[in-house]
Amino acid sequence: MDIAEQISKEFNIRQNYAENIISLLEEGQTIPFISRYRKEMHGSLDDQIIRDFADRLNYIKNFNKRKEDIIKSISEQEKMTPEILQSLEKAVTLTELDDIYRPFRPKRQTRATIAEAKGLKPLADIIFAQTGNISLEELALKFINAEKGVENIEQALAGASDIIAEQISDNAEIRKKLREFITETGMLVTELKENEKSYTYKMYDNFKEEVKTLPSHRILAINRGEKDNCLNVQLKVNKERSLKIINNEVLKGESIYKEFIENAVLDSYDRLVFPSLERKLRTDLTDIANEQAINMFKINLKPLLMQPPLKDKTIMGLDPAYRTGCKIAIIDKNSNVLDKNVVFPTPPHNKVEEAEKIVAYLIKKHNVNVISIGNGTASKECEIFVSNLIKKLPKPVSYMVVNEAGASVYSASKFGAEEFPEYDVSVRSAISIARRLQDPLAELIKIDVKSIGVGQYQHDMPQKRLTSVLDGVVEDCVNSVGVDVNTASYKLLGYVSGLNTGVAKNIVEFRRENGNFKNRNELKQVNKLGGKAFEQCAGFLRITDEENILDNTAVHPESYDAVKKLLTLFNLKIEDINTEKIVLLPKLVEQKGIRAVAEHCNIGVPTLEDIINELLKPGRDIRKELPVPELRTDAMSIEDLKEGMTLKGVVRNVIDFGAFVDIGVHQDGLVHISEICDRFIKHPSEELTVGQNVEVKVIGVDPEKNRISLSIKKAQKAD
Repeated sequence: MDIAEQISKEFNIRQNYAENIISLLEEGQTIPFISRYRKEMHGSLDDQIIRDFADRLNYIKNFNKRKEDIIKSISEQEKMTPEILQSLEKAVTLTELDDIYRPFRPKRQTRATIAEAKGLKPLADIIFAQTGNISLEELALKFINAEKGVENIEQALAGASDIIAEQISDNAEIRKKLREFITETGMLVTELKENEKSYTYKMYDNFKEEVKTLPSHRILAINRGEKDNCLNVQLKVNKERSLKIINNEVLKGESIYKEFIENAVLDSYDRLVFPSLERKLRTDLTDIANEQAINMFKINLKPLLMQPPLKDKTIMGLDPAYRTGCKIAIIDKNSNVLDKNVVFPTPPHNKVEEAEKIVAYLIKKHNVNVISIGNGTASKECEIFVSNLIKKLPKPVSYMVVNEAGASVYSASKFGAEEFPEYDVSVRSAISIARRLQDPLAELIKIDVKSIGVGQYQHDMPQKRLTSVLDGVVEDCVNSVGVDVNTASYKLLGYVSGLNTGVAKNIVEFRRENGNFKNRNELKQVNKLGGKAFEQCAGFLRITDEENILDNTAVHPESYDAVKKLLTLFNLKIEDINTEKIVLLPKLVEQKGIRAVAEHCNIGVPTLEDIINELLKPGRDIRKELPVPELRTDAMSIEDLKEGMTLKGVVRNVIDFGAFVDIGVHQDGLVHISEICDRFIKHPSEELTVGQNVEVKVIGVDPEKNRISLSIKKAQKAD
C-alpha cells in the first residue's frame, strides 16, 4: 500500500485528495495556503485536518526510512531471511520494527557477548534446541577452555545461560506478548519520600492505579514527583503469569534441559526483559501524556489568541506591584503610546489619594474608556483601587483583569527593546497589558507561546514538539484573521504564510523607507520576497487604505480576474462592493446556478463561495463574531464569597479534569468536569473554551487554602 492510499483510508478521504495534499506539501506550500486557497484539490478540509495529515505523513516517512535502514543493516550482516523480511513488512509501529531489529543491533559488551567470545554460543544453541539427551555436564565438558576463560563446567553453563537469556530478551514475539500483558494488567505504584517538596505529592503516598486507566495529567504529576525525588515509582505486574507467557514460547515439551531453560527464563525476565519493558512502557506513557498535554495547550491557545479585539477604545494598562508601584501606560485606538506614569496605591506605600488624583487626571486627559489590569502580584489590591475610583468618576469607565503571563518576558526581550527603546521594562510591560485587551492576537504572538500560561506542565514537555505544535496554532490563527501589512510588527508578519522573520523585517524596512503599501503588488518589490513567497502570503495580507478594495479581503490576487468575471456577469462593478447592490450577489448566483457561475469564472465552487463571502464583508475581522470580553465595574475578594452565590465568570484555562474560571476575586475557581454539565463528557474541552463567558454557582470556599469550587450545571438549574 502506498502512502497516499494508506493515509486516505486513515483519514477517510478520497485517495486523489491525499495525493494532492502530499504533492502540495512536497512543493513547499504552507498549510494555511493549502487550506484556504487549494480547496478544490483536497475537498475543503480544514487546516487542522491538513496539519494532522502532515504529521502522519512525516511519521510514515520516518517509519519507512527506519524500515529501509533496518533491512539494509540486517542484509549487510548476511542474516536476512524471508521470515524476518515478512515480519518487517507486517510491522506497523516503530516499536515493532525495533523489536525485530533488536537481535541484529550492534551491542555494547554484555554478559552474553562475553560468553559468545569464549566460544559458548554452540553450547547455548544445543541446549536451547531442547532435542538431545546428553546431560548438561557432558555437553559442557567439551567447551572448557582455560585460554578463553572457561575454567570449568559451571562457567560454561553460566555463559550458555547468559546467551539464552539474551536471546529470549531479543525475541520480538515474546516482547510483543509481554508488552500487551503488562499494558493490560500492569499497576503503577508510588510511595512518598520525605523531603522539603513532599507535601506537594501527598496524594501519591501509597498510591496505585492500573496503567490502562492512568489519565495523562496523573502520569505527568507522578513523573514530576519522581524527578523531584519525592516519589518512588514502580510498575507491578503478575510475575508468575509473565514467566508463563515466556515459557509457553520457549519450552519444547519435557526436555531434560527444561529446568535449565526455566532458570534462564527467570534470569532473562528479572535482569533484561522486565526492566527494558518497564522503561519502554514508562516512556510510552509519558509520550502519550505529553501529546495529550500539548493537545491541551493547542485547545486552550487558539481561543485565547482569537479573543475579540477591543477596537476603537483608549486603554490604560496597569501593571500592579507593591514596593515599586503600579506602572501605567495609556494607548490610543491604534496602539500608540499616549502617556505613562507610576502610582503607589498598594502596600507598603498606600498612597491611595495621590494615586486616585493621578489616575483620574490621566483618564480625563486622554478620555480613557477601559482599564486593563495585569493579574500578577498586587492585582487584587489594584483591582479594588480601580473599582473604588471609577465609582467616583463623572464618566463611565470599565476595567478587565487580563492574563499577564509572559508580559515580563516580552518587556525584557530583544523585540520589546526594539519596539520601545525609549521606555524601560516596567513601562513596556504596562503597554503590553493594555495591548492584550486591545488586540490579544497581535500582542501575544510577541512572546514565546510556552510562556502564555495555558495548559499544564509546559516546562516538562518535549520543547521542540511543543514549540512546533503551538507555532502551528499561532500560524493558523494569524492567517485566518489576516494581517494589516501597514501596521503589523515583524513578529506578527513572521507568522504569515510564506514569510519568515527575515522577510518580515524587510517588509517593515520597506514600509519605513517608502511609506505604506498601496497595493499587494508592491510586496514584490520587497527584498527576498520572491514569486513563491508572494503566492503564499498575498491572500493573508491586508491593505486597509487600498487602491483596490480586494486588497483588504482574503481574496487571493490570483482570483482577481475571476472576481471581475463574476461581477461583470451580473452587471456589477468593483465600486459596488460595500454598497447595497452587492447584497444581491448570492441570490443572483443561486438563480444562475453556482456550478455554472464557477465554470464561467474558471474557478472551483469552494473558491467561488469564499469570494462571495469576502465581497459581502470586505475588511471583516472574524474575531468580532465571537462573544466580547466581560468588562467589570466592581471588585470582590474570596472573603465575599458564600456557597450558593451565582456569579458571572470567564474561563481562563481548560485542563483534563476541569476548568479554571475567573470570577473576579483574584483566585480562579475550579469547575470539576463533573460540574460542567449533566450529560457525560470525556473531556472539559467538549463544552468549554478559554475566554468563554459562563455563569457559575459557588459550591465550596476555603479562604485558608485559597480554593474555590464552582458549578456550571448547578447555576443553569438555578436559572
